[in-house]
Amino acid sequence: MDNVIVEIEKPYAVITVNREKKLNALDVATIDELSEAVNTVENNDDVRAVIITGAGDKAFIAGADIAFMQSITPKEAYEFARKGQSLIYSMMDSTKPFIAAVNGYALGGGFEVALGCDFILATDNAKFGFPEVSLGIIPGFGGTQNLSRVVGKNTARYLILTTQMIKAKEAQSLGIVSNVFETKDELLSNAKEIATKIAENGPVAISLAKKAINDGFDLSIDEALKYEATLFGVAFSTEDAKEGLKAFIEKRKPQYEGK
Repeated sequence: MDNVIVEIEKPYAVITVNREKKLNALDVATIDELSEAVNTVENNDDVRAVIITGAGDKAFIAGADIAFMQSITPKEAYEFARKGQSLIYSMMDSTKPFIAAVNGYALGGGFEVALGCDFILATDNAKFGFPEVSLGIIPGFGGTQNLSRVVGKNTARYLILTTQMIKAKEAQSLGIVSNVFETKDELLSNAKEIATKIAENGPVAISLAKKAINDGFDLSIDEALKYEATLFGVAFSTEDAKEGLKAFIEKRKPQYEGK
């Protein structure tokens, strides 16, 4: 792959968008490579958590490639949006937790990729925003839907319609960012530490908990609770649950196999 680097560092993987001169902007080739990278880590049993970041210090992903978008037709724009949405929802639907490690700008499609992760960590100089309407277009990779589910419709409308760019601390106050760090080195170090901590837990349980949160969000509370109870029951059918409960009784560290 030319634009994306995948590093497997058991028990996690680091996916880096490597278009530093283009501020890691997304074009079709880069989205395809990111989709391939997500598929690779999803099917690797040694990977139990995934970190996504951008090359360099200036940008996580500074949006979609404007030069590319300038030349496409409405039909091609629709197909481009669906391709981006497919990438982001493959992360959301993954059995593995995804951590966005945001350094610098996360704009447009970059903000959408970050929102597609299970949570976001950021450097103090990170900036988030949707500039699309200033270009006469709208977010197309799920931004109008996923942002409103994080911050509510009113705040989502404000950020998208005003193109207001917000810093990491403000994004944290809105519940978009989980933790803020001073430097990129500190960001990545903590992201890896968190990924390792997650990987110590039962991988099937991690997958089921993620599924319960994501799929249950739009259900009525009654339906969501029944869904949670169903997945709770599924967890008890796994070897991981037997191992985890037994290890607790025996006062030892569990050895999970993801079964």
